[in-house]
Amino acid sequence: MTPARLIREAAERLERAGVPDARVDASLLLAHVTGRQALALRLDTDTALTAAELAAFEALCARRMAREPLQYLFREQPFYGRSFQVNPSVLIPRPETERLCELALERLRGFSGTSGASGPAVLDLCCGSGCIAVTVALELPGAEVTAADLSPDALAVARGNAERLGAKVTFAQGNLFAAVGEQRFDAILSNPPYIPSADCDTLQAEVRREPRMALDGGADGLVFYRRIAEAAPAHLRPHGLLMMEIGIREEEQVAALCREAGLQGVRVHPDWNGIPRVVEASL
Repeated sequence: MTPARLIREAAERLERAGVPDARVDASLLLAHVTGRQALALRLDTDTALTAAELAAFEALCARRMAREPLQYLFREQPFYGRSFQVNPSVLIPRPETERLCELALERLRGFSGTSGASGPAVLDLCCGSGCIAVTVALELPGAEVTAADLSPDALAVARGNAERLGAKVTFAQGNLFAAVGEQRFDAILSNPPYIPSADCDTLQAEVRREPRMALDGGADGLVFYRRIAEAAPAHLRPHGLLMMEIGIREEEQVAALCREAGLQGVRVHPDWNGIPRVVEASL
């Protein structure tokens, strides 16, 4: 069996299973197995694949036909120029969250820190894979970064990413701010669950394979924003910053929640597609 033929036949099976971009996925799966470039494999009508390669490919293909995300199959996802390890315990990092990091770093670069610290104290709330916390820690070496999550399994993934990438991050387990007690921070960053509960069961099959607790934002999708906005002032230092990623058409409600909590300078920032994506506020 040659690579070109295998990709063609596998793409037909993936397409029948409802997998989007079936030919691309078949090529990427074989590239992962062989270590060769996907395009070269699609054009290769001569090389005979080994029995071990065929078996490994078929195993991955079966999982993809069951709509398991490629990122979980490969156990990694690029984010902000780095490779983060992921598994079904954590939400797959997305480009929209890179926008949150970009905006936060713009605000925090040059920050002198408080209480004698060389950089800002930053909390990544609902940290998941740790992509926000690790990125901030690596981009701002002087920052004191804490990553918090309710899920011990998610924290294990985040801790592994920090260790592998050489980021200095403190980890805390608990329900939102309960994880950090009475600590105060110069910046609180969060990509909380924000999909309305009723919509979670209508999501793309691949997304439904991600942890429900990282997606479900309650009846209206705003449960976590209410809790974070209400409690944030007690956990922010003077002039401290709150930045949260938001879902589509949630900007007005989340901005209002921040104002109701007494936060100032509320702003909404779009992502690279022009969709309102990040709410910023300060104490």
